[in-house]
Amino acid sequence: MSALLMISASVSRAESTTLAQVKARGVLRCGVSDGIAGFSRQDASGRWSGIDADFCRAVAAATLGDPEKVDFIALRTSARFPALRTGRIDLLARSTTWTLLREGTLGIQFAGVLFYDAQSFMVWTKNGARAASALKGATVCVQRETSSEANLAGYSHANSLDLKPLAVGSVAELEQTFLSGRCSALTADASLLAALRNRAPDGPGAMTILPERISKQPHAPAVRAGDDTWLVIVRWVLFTLIAAEELDVTRQNASGRLRDPLIARALIPDASVTAALGIEPGWTMRALTSAGNYGELFDRNLGAASPLGIERGLNNLYTHGGLMYAPPMQ
Repeated sequence: MSALLMISASVSRAESTTLAQVKARGVLRCGVSDGIAGFSRQDASGRWSGIDADFCRAVAAATLGDPEKVDFIALRTSARFPALRTGRIDLLARSTTWTLLREGTLGIQFAGVLFYDAQSFMVWTKNGARAASALKGATVCVQRETSSEANLAGYSHANSLDLKPLAVGSVAELEQTFLSGRCSALTADASLLAALRNRAPDGPGAMTILPERISKQPHAPAVRAGDDTWLVIVRWVLFTLIAAEELDVTRQNASGRLRDPLIARALIPDASVTAALGIEPGWTMRALTSAGNYGELFDRNLGAASPLGIERGLNNLYTHGGLMYAPPMQ
């Protein structure tokens, strides 16, 4: 046994309070948005879909052995962090931007980037604006208590645009306020704008997303601070899905590809790690066979196989010009 393995074998992690609660309850309580297509949205039958919802299922599969053991809790923006801090939810997977301000002051920790986004503007195509500079003096709809609100103020000041924010409380209110004509433009993450444009009453062509990207918006699942073991589990569910795409391992071919010892070593953690985390063996593979690799997860919910048709861009693997990169397990 190597010196590193001897050291790791002698170290036991503190038991995860959150994992113990999830196991005792038999269900993962996952906080999601109150309705964003491609991320987390409930259909007429009550089933949740989207990249955030599927990530919740992957964590449930890893920890409970069943991707369907998830209680999805729809949260308005203002309720998301209190719900996490007070234990109403075990995991926040709600298109939430990772910032130092939030991680340093709110008692939460981000597990890793699930989706790289950027804030932009959307206007009515018929109004003719094709750049943000054309919005000088305009009223702009923005969601209250989000990083978008501060980004809008900063961009307006830096570019002398004198933009007038009209802040509302939810995605539904944001959409309805824009549709009612109370503002000339709407600003939010570009992915949300794409989802709203896709269901425009007169078709997607009635709305135009302007080319400017005014901020970095890395969306990351979050957990309560202080439960390091739970953070590790959630983080490595995400990294497993990314690493699987790097290795061209899908949920359909996983059993065959894992016969290769090098691939197995890259996707299956050492038994001592699994024991230290207090989780049942095979947890990474349960996550993978639930959600598919990251590319499958993205394409199904946001990309080519979805109504949104969002390009991978920064969400591509690092080997294809993107930012998605998984550290090694061993």
